[in-house]
Amino acid sequence: MAVAVLMDFDGLLCDTERAAHQSWRNLYGRYGLEFPDEVWTAMMGRATGESYAVEDLSRRLDCALTARELQERRRDKHRLASAEPLRPGVARLLESAGRQGIVCAVVSSSERAWVQGHLERLGVWDRFAEVVTGEQAQARKPAPDLYLRAMELLGAGPDDCVALEDSATGVAAAKAAGLRCVAVPGARGSCSGLDAADLVLDSLEHFSTTKPHKVTSV
Repeated sequence: MAVAVLMDFDGLLCDTERAAHQSWRNLYGRYGLEFPDEVWTAMMGRATGESYAVEDLSRRLDCALTARELQERRRDKHRLASAEPLRPGVARLLESAGRQGIVCAVVSSSERAWVQGHLERLGVWDRFAEVVTGEQAQARKPAPDLYLRAMELLGAGPDDCVALEDSATGVAAAKAAGLRCVAVPGARGSCSGLDAADLVLDSLEHFSTTKPHKVTSV
């Protein structure tokens, strides 16, 4: 089969991570507090990331956050995320892959409704042969399960694919699945842990689909 490019969603295709970060900054700010960088780093790429900030803020306030506060924070995130465009280089990558017959798939720990909703909003839902989300595997990233499921659905092996990720959690998942991995940190991303990737780029604008199995850059 054709070479496949397996892409994370949050922070890589669309910088919804920036929206998430700002929503936590807003909540911490209500109490005159700064949202700690180390908490954000621990959260990135994890489906259970919210729990890190909830635990930290509750400890600082010496009381549990209310359900209403958490709902308002999530609504704030959704509002901010709905204004985020595709990240630079994504449209070019998808167009180039399409011309060359390269299969593209999304592999995300997020819920399907969230990922599909944004891909449809951004007009790229039909560009992906498969969209694998958190519900489709027993364990989410940094476990390799979602990538293994994607390869199973595509009928591909690790040598046929390259993974694109923006977080250390995602890189760990891709490498555990035996994949070559290119890391592209987002605006609110951290380079910590990305050195496990085969290649780190500043932008997807520098990623080439000409020979993705060799993890080449322009």
